[in-house]
Amino acid sequence: MNPSAAPEAHTFDHLGISPKILDTLKSLGITTPTPIQQKAIPDGLQGKDVIGIAQTGTGKTLAFGIPMLQRLVGRDERGLILLPTRELALQVDEVLAKIGNSINMKTAVLIGGANMRQQVASLRRNPNIVIATPGRLIDHLQQGTIRLDKVAILVLDEADRMLDMGFQPQLRKILETIPKDSQTMLFSATLSRDIATIATKHMKTPTSIEVAPQGTTSEKVSQEFFIVHREQKVALLEATLQKYTGSTLVFTRTKHGAKKVMQAVKDMGHRAAEIHGNRSLSQRRDALEGFKTGKYRVLVATDIASRGIDVKGIELVVNFDLPMDSSDYVHRIGRTARAGAEGHAISFAMPSERGGMRDIERLIRKPVPVSQLPETIPGPRASMTSAPSHSGSRPPYRGGGFRGGSRPPFRSGGASRGPGGFQVRTGGGRRFNRTPRHKR
Repeated sequence: MNPSAAPEAHTFDHLGISPKILDTLKSLGITTPTPIQQKAIPDGLQGKDVIGIAQTGTGKTLAFGIPMLQRLVGRDERGLILLPTRELALQVDEVLAKIGNSINMKTAVLIGGANMRQQVASLRRNPNIVIATPGRLIDHLQQGTIRLDKVAILVLDEADRMLDMGFQPQLRKILETIPKDSQTMLFSATLSRDIATIATKHMKTPTSIEVAPQGTTSEKVSQEFFIVHREQKVALLEATLQKYTGSTLVFTRTKHGAKKVMQAVKDMGHRAAEIHGNRSLSQRRDALEGFKTGKYRVLVATDIASRGIDVKGIELVVNFDLPMDSSDYVHRIGRTARAGAEGHAISFAMPSERGGMRDIERLIRKPVPVSQLPETIPGPRASMTSAPSHSGSRPPYRGGGFRGGSRPPFRSGGASRGPGGFQVRTGGGRRFNRTPRHKR
């Protein structure tokens, strides 16, 4: 092996990218490809179908964006990128605009909550790439303001999240409208049966790329649990915000909870904003931009926004409520320790949620230490069992373990019903309570 060639493997120069785009990347200070970029860009540039299994924050936008931009230059065809949330769509548009402006590539963003007339006007300017959420794209298809017969490259980003949010019927309609010979690149944090079905029906011998297995968390994010009673949570959050003084992202389970926590944080004297499904697009934009610029020190969010928050320099993520789906834990704490920085994640678990803690540890394949509550926190002290500890953490979980007759939020086998009587099944035949989307 030629030693002088080794450094090239850590740049974009050997991936087949055009000189113009390479110059733009260098001018933006983007010099080292992430693992998903290194593996996906060459296949994408060759027109191959790609399935990329990677967590959020791994650089997927450039992994599909660079091939799409480069392959569409000078062609009378269009690219289409589908994403689950408005925030992700705006985030992808922002990234692609920085690269695409240098090669005269235009984009249009079609998302709910935005002015329909403005979106129609942007489509009339014949954009090279359309970035859309499934619901709003269906609206445009039904009104005849867009056609997909010229789509040459399709990207399904955060495919697992789109399916989780109930977009499978819309995706099916959209995929039926797109030419069969189009190139498809699908990116997801997990590879479920439904995603495999999409790949089988609409992709041509796709190349499979996996850069991090499901449940992988950044080595640079430290984690800890507190076992805390519900009435102690606000006091513990206040003590936490006094200890950690940097920008903080707080996750709650419901939209109503996010509003209450945000107000409590404001009452503590901190600048705070909220972001969830009840907020208008302009309110969500203001919250996210204010958090990025430091106008707000604390951002309170629900899981519906967890994958659309890409902000550098977040010091701390607080799970005020444990997520109903343990896989969301990985996406939540992935908002910190980004771009090589270090971060910390703290989770508040009630005594009845030890099963949820165990599921999280099983998913990330390592124990998370449980810290003692500060002495300043009033109320009952949540006690741990006195059994021998494991791996320097806490005692192993045993059957049952839920006191006071409370039902665990995560159950193996059987059926359970969440708020509003919703019944949810996960992979492997497990069912658990999930907060209905209208309450997030």
